[in-house]
Order: sequence, then C-alpha cells, then structure tokens
Amino acid sequence: MEFFDFMIILEINFSKFMFVAEISFIFAKMKFNSSYNLLLTRFLYMILAFDTYYFDGKAKTVCLEFEKWNESENFKIHTEIIDNVEEYIPGEFYRRELPCIMSLLNQIDLKTVDAIIVDSFVYLDDEKKYGLGGHLYEKLNKEIPIIGVAKTNFASIEKDKIGILRGDSQKPLFITAIGIELDDAVQKVASMAGEFRIPTLLKELDRLTKEDTI
Repeated sequence: MEFFDFMIILEINFSKFMFVAEISFIFAKMKFNSSYNLLLTRFLYMILAFDTYYFDGKAKTVCLEFEKWNESENFKIHTEIIDNVEEYIPGEFYRRELPCIMSLLNQIDLKTVDAIIVDSFVYLDDEKKYGLGGHLYEKLNKEIPIIGVAKTNFASIEKDKIGILRGDSQKPLFITAIGIELDDAVQKVASMAGEFRIPTLLKELDRLTKEDTI
C-alpha cells in the first residue's frame, strides 16, 4: 500500500471517529439536559396560601400557588365553593374551615408544595393546643410546614407566636408555625412582596375570596 493511500484511509477513519464522538456527545448532552430539567423540576417547590369567605351558608375557599416568597404577580388561582358549611363553634374554628381547605387541596399536586400559609393560628395556647394550622399539619401527615399569618391577636398564646410589623403599620401580623422554625417562618413572611401591612398576595387572596359573593 502506498503511503498516500494509507494516509487517506487513516483520515477517513479519523473522520468517522470524530463523527461518532460528536454524535455521542450530542446524545450525552441531550440526556444530561433532560436529567437536569427533571432535577430542576423536582426542586421547584411551590408555596400555597389559603383563605375562606363564608356567605349564605356557603364557603368560598381560594388558594394562591406561587414559587417565590417575594412574588407579587405570577401566581395560580385555585378556588372552590362548598354548600352546607358547618356552623362556627367558638374555639373550634378548624372544624368549619379545615374541610374546605382539604377539599381544595385534593386538586393540587402536594409533592411540590414547600409550605402552606393559612389566615389563622397554628397553636391556640402555650400548651400547644392545635388551631387550624396545627390540625391541617396533622391531616397532611406532618409532611408540609404550615405557617399561620393572623391579622388579630389571640391572647391565649404567647410563647410560640411572634408579631411582625410591615411597612409603616403599627399593627403587627401574628405568626405561628409548625414543621418549620418560627424564626424562619417570620423571615419568610417579612420578605413577602408589598409595602403595606398585608403582603400583596395575601391581600389579593382576601379580595378573591369575596369576589362575586357580595
């Protein structure tokens, strides 16, 4: 075999090798990107905020689903109206609202939920008697942290409650939590978007619960 012919064969084989290597690299990159996107999806956790409005024997429950604590615009709305709601029993508010929240939660993929905010208390006293938030935590098998953000004070609890001031308001929001450190919960609520006392999304949540009911 002439040296020139040998070099041609060598060049052809090298070209084939480079082609195969390039194709392998492309497929490896595609596989990596697919795995990366899957991994990224798994770590994109959601935050849920719930509120319920009662009218004419009915309950309208709304949930806002969002990704970041400082979110102000991008969110998904879940809503449901239930008839024949239980009457309010003093000290047992959870009996009225918990079924409404659980019913709406059945429409949501809980595997991606990082925390749930409720317009209530997690504990009702310093003996850690459960309020709505605590009972919800139990219903969810203690798997999802619950943060209570209450607008009015509950005098029976002092130890596991922190009041935070937002904006220029001198009226605090009262934070309780379970499944998450209370200080961490306070920081998360404090970081929520909005320059006023009530975070922007929680104010929108309250508005949506009353929409088309009055």
